Amino acid sequence: MGKVDDNKKQKKDTLLQSAFNLFTGKGFAKTTVSDIVKEAGLAKGTFYLYFKDKYDLRDKLIAFKAGQLFDEAHKELDKADIHDFDSEILFVTDYIVGCFQKQQPLLRFLAKNLSWGVFQETLNTTGSLVTEKFYDHYIESLDRYHVDCPSPDLMLFTMIELIGSTSYNCILHNQPVSMDEYRPYLHASLVKIREVFTNPQ
Repeated sequence: MGKVDDNKKQKKDTLLQSAFNLFTGKGFAKTTVSDIVKEAGLAKGTFYLYFKDKYDLRDKLIAFKAGQLFDEAHKELDKADIHDFDSEILFVTDYIVGCFQKQQPLLRFLAKNLSWGVFQETLNTTGSLVTEKFYDHYIESLDRYHVDCPSPDLMLFTMIELIGSTSYNCILHNQPVSMDEYRPYLHASLVKIREVFTNPQ
């Protein structure tokens, strides 16, 4: 990546992070494009080089933040000494849940759109390879551990939906129980999801 491309990426990332700060601080509805560029220290025209409007920015921000989260999980997974598919899934789950427990504004913003963010990124839009790396690892792990899954995308979608929705309720509201109480059931449910998708009736 050249210097010009680096500069463009830095400006775009600054706008995304500034929007995240404002959306999670004052709320999406109350945040204007003017607020975002002021927070970013950039000209208003710069905003429209990257985004059509704040709704377009919000959609790209969901993909961006989901991408960051899964990229970090992937890096930690690469360092871990794990030798089976289910253990990889549970490791990533615990990493994501841990991030949400520490960063509740991220959880509020992302959890209900987590799987959409992942697949939006994987299927392409923002030009980042962040989630694509995680997705490629997931597909390679299915092959490495000889897990025969006819619908890998649907299985990943189902798992991420479960992680996102249960994190939202258990971490933010302690409902129906705390995440620490629910975690063993979450683990068992994810293994069952894998069994359903790899042993289709």
